[in-house]
Amino acid sequence: MISISLCMIVRDEEEVLARCLDSVLPAVDEIVIVDTGSRDRTKEIAARYTDKLYDFEWCDDFSAARNYAFSKGSMDYLMWLDADDVLPRSSLQVLLDLKKSLDPQVTVVMMPYNVAFDERGRPSFTYERERLIKNGVGFQWKGAVHEAIAPRGKILRSNVVVEHKKIKPGDPDRNLLIYEKQLAEGLKMGPRERFYYARELFYHERYEQAIEEFENFLARPDAWLENRLDALRMEAMCYDLLGKPNEALQALLRSLAEDIPRAEICCDIGRHFIDRKNYRAAAFWYETAASREKTTQGGAFINQDCYDYIPYVQLCVCYYWLGEKELAKKYHRLAKELKPEDPAVKYNEPIIAAM
Repeated sequence: MISISLCMIVRDEEEVLARCLDSVLPAVDEIVIVDTGSRDRTKEIAARYTDKLYDFEWCDDFSAARNYAFSKGSMDYLMWLDADDVLPRSSLQVLLDLKKSLDPQVTVVMMPYNVAFDERGRPSFTYERERLIKNGVGFQWKGAVHEAIAPRGKILRSNVVVEHKKIKPGDPDRNLLIYEKQLAEGLKMGPRERFYYARELFYHERYEQAIEEFENFLARPDAWLENRLDALRMEAMCYDLLGKPNEALQALLRSLAEDIPRAEICCDIGRHFIDRKNYRAAAFWYETAASREKTTQGGAFINQDCYDYIPYVQLCVCYYWLGEKELAKKYHRLAKELKPEDPAVKYNEPIIAAM
């Protein structure tokens, strides 16, 4: 059976740290906590769980902090969590079973990461992360922000789910300030950093600059496919917010030259047509969205509702206006099965009942 070091970086996490550690404690053999400057009771709480508690002087570089934490892990595999992550009870047993069965030749274990949830507590936004890393084979975190380890070697995809359960907002300016500091210092950005820098510009409503940076990213031949698709989606959002719907549609259509369309892109194109009352074209794209396979194994960001609920609600609307009553009723019923209390479903209910 393999052994696991849980290696975490923390700062001012007194409200959530114990919850995180309690959720994973039975499955790990060592806990390493690296504090980057807490001013609350974080270190006091961490000391209840481990004597491997270290300080790290914050230098605006998440990878540097994570690499330091990983350097202190002594077990076969290194696992990371953020303090506001939780290992659900159902995943705990799966992880315990994985420890017993894992082939020691495996270098990286990928795990689903649920980072947002709907009103019924079901995952609404999911992607896959490198979560369990073989120790002593040279893996390094890269990137000052949105840091990652590039998987290599023998990779296993597991169904051990980690949930992100944030209870308070973070600093909305932190990431952008780090990127802009890097640029001011003349540091060159790789494609992943360029992509996330453009996203930060979008979040800060600097849409024209974001478009420029997304295009800089897309010009890179080594840009990762899933990031390319997301870049085109977000570029389209920028154009929409700038009042340029035709340019937005062109950005979305460019994504079709990259790969099979993702449901998220199909929904975005469908929305473009439904906003213009072209219900036949909108229905085509929402039908296509509903037919797409939902999987995190390619590493993509998955908006779960784009694969069922959103297409169903919008198809109900499309077929209502197209006069196709049975299809409108069908898709209303499917949407209602998923989210009976959603305002859109409740709004449609009397309209569909009167058909």
